[in-house]
Order: sequence, then structure tokens, then C-alpha cells
Amino acid sequence: MDGHTPGETVDMNSAAVVCRRAWNAVDPRDRTAMKSPAQNVIVHHTALRYCSIPRDSVSHLAHIQRMHMQERGFDDIGYNFLISGDGMVYEGRGWGIVGAHAKEHNLYSVGIAFMGNFNDELPSSASLSALLRLLHFGVLHGHVRPDFVLVGHRDMAKTECPGEHLYALLPKLRDQLRKQ
Repeated sequence: MDGHTPGETVDMNSAAVVCRRAWNAVDPRDRTAMKSPAQNVIVHHTALRYCSIPRDSVSHLAHIQRMHMQERGFDDIGYNFLISGDGMVYEGRGWGIVGAHAKEHNLYSVGIAFMGNFNDELPSSASLSALLRLLHFGVLHGHVRPDFVLVGHRDMAKTECPGEHLYALLPKLRDQLRKQ
């Protein structure tokens, strides 16, 4: 997805993804390729302020990447993708790259974080639709297994992530995915 000009989106079969260069991501220290399509999609929230304006989203992405790399010692931002309240999808590590979002589950999963704290607020319909489009693309192009399992981070670890309100919507999202 690199090689695009800042602000440009990449059409991913109805899932537009803002490439790393557009949000001024720093280069990762290392990138480990997944050996097979993801079996699980793990939904997270950033537990930071809700973002629905591109300028805010970009500054939050840079903050999250710095925090992950400098404070947590990750090779890059931990998530594969992040979704803002306006429904924009931002490339984190991207498809086919092992993330650092759910200990012991990263090798066979894609981590997608919603930008905000969903203990406090509801995710927007635009962000939920963006997730469904992204997952459709991932299956269509072999990045995610057709029989993947959609879970919240709390299903894999002792955490409140992805927040009460977002977690409560996962059964509805699973139903919508089965109908696609």
C-alpha cells in the first residue's frame, strides 16, 4: 500500500484504507509475515479520546505508534488496522503482518482497533460499516479465512477491551458477516 501520496486512499474493493505514509507513520523496526490467512479477527478499542475528524485521527495514530514503540517496545504500532468514528480505516501493520495486539494470539489473528473509549460511548454506524467492508475485503483477497472468528480482545485476555458498548455489538456484527 506504500507508494501513495499523502491523503490518498487505496480502494480495497469498497474498503478504502488510508495508507501509512498518509498518517506519517514511522518505519517499523521489523515486520514478520503471517504464515497463513488469519483465523481470528480481534476487535480492540484504543481507550483514548474518540476520533471522528481526520486531523485528530492522524495525531492519535502517531501518538499510539510512539507509545507502542517507545513505551511498550513493539516493532511498530500494534494493530493491523484502526477505524475512526467517521468510518475511515487506517493502515497499521496492514494485511499479512503479525501484530502486537493480543499476547499469544498474534500469529493467527488480525487486530482491528476502534479509535475511542467504548466503555463511554457507542461506536458510529460508519465505523461498524467500515469494519464489515474491511473484513469482506480481507476474506475476498485471502488475508482472512472465510470461516474466521470475530472476537473482542477480552475473549483472549483479562481486559475490558474493546469496551462494553462495542463488545455488546459483536454478536450483531457476526450475524451481519454470516449474511454477506
